[in-house]
Amino acid sequence: MKRLIVMCLILIMATSCSIDDDSTNYSFEVLPVESVDIPDEFELGETYPITIHYFRPTTCHAFKEFYYYKENNERTVAPVTYVFDNTNCETLEDDLVEATFNFIVTSNGSYIFKFWQGEDTDGESQYLTIEVPVID
Repeated sequence: MKRLIVMCLILIMATSCSIDDDSTNYSFEVLPVESVDIPDEFELGETYPITIHYFRPTTCHAFKEFYYYKENNERTVAPVTYVFDNTNCETLEDDLVEATFNFIVTSNGSYIFKFWQGEDTDGESQYLTIEVPVID
């Protein structure tokens, strides 16, 4: 499971695209999650916004989508950004941004969310893990 997630993240980070009509070059980068706004509990059948906060490292980074992997009651989530190839990029020190997705509760029990927070010195993925119970 861990190897699959790491391989998917590496694939996303290594992919780059070129748009021929305006010569804009960009790549994708998965960024670590700083914090999360998530309810303490869910109700079956309801939809809840989950907001992820992460630091945007440069002015050339722009939110694209969420990496979202589900396995049974476990969800692994991380923000994926475009990184535009531009020599005018400015490094940002504390640009905390947010992105939100809606989560639909479809089963009983608890959901375990694993928000990717980067890698440790050994290259192992680190996660902010939050368990949210489903109430009736």
